Amino acid sequence: MLTKKQSELLRFIHERLKETGVPPSFDEMKDALDLRSKSGIHRLIIALEERGFIRRLPNRARALEVLRLPGSSTPPEVNRSKKFAPSVIEGNLGRVRSLTPSATDDELGRSIVAIPVMGRIAAGTPITALQNRSHTISLPPDMLPQGEHYALEVRGDSMIEAGIFDADTVVIRKQDTAETGDIVVALIDDEEATLKRLRRRGASIALEAANPAYETRIFGPDRVRIQGKLVSLIRRY
Repeated sequence: MLTKKQSELLRFIHERLKETGVPPSFDEMKDALDLRSKSGIHRLIIALEERGFIRRLPNRARALEVLRLPGSSTPPEVNRSKKFAPSVIEGNLGRVRSLTPSATDDELGRSIVAIPVMGRIAAGTPITALQNRSHTISLPPDMLPQGEHYALEVRGDSMIEAGIFDADTVVIRKQDTAETGDIVVALIDDEEATLKRLRRRGASIALEAANPAYETRIFGPDRVRIQGKLVSLIRRY
């Protein structure tokens, strides 16, 4: 499901391609959607590409291809009250169960936990939050604390000094509270998610990068919702 702005941008690109055969520039897209900066357009483009609605063609300036349009003729409205909630997990998916001390190898094998991968998370400039399960990964229960978990694929380099790199997969325990110093999934303004270290500064919340190239962002407490805490990391070589 697309947000209203994502749908508006997709249809604007589609109409321009039909009329001229050339995609609009970022400035034209910014003006058409009444956004203040081109960075907002960049985030929308990334979101549309991740969802399979458009494709950016390599080695060509302003090269965009519309792959499909939403099924409805009317762009869907944004539900501002809807949280980034990858915890919509049925049955025991993502839930760790306690094992008895005498568990056999067969019992341990059966206890492998299937963790749903809920899309991508930005370790850099926040990207639009994803809520669609793409696949699952299997982990042994001794890698996980008790609770419900989900996984996210990392995009960006803002957490490299915390040992989290682009293309890593982070495993998150679902919780809505966190302590200062925890690395968390933070939902900003109920719309964009990012992976950052949490710091509390009086009544404000600071989302701190682990890369000096990125500045700490500070928000009022009503603008940030904690969606989970980092508990494990997977890296493929």
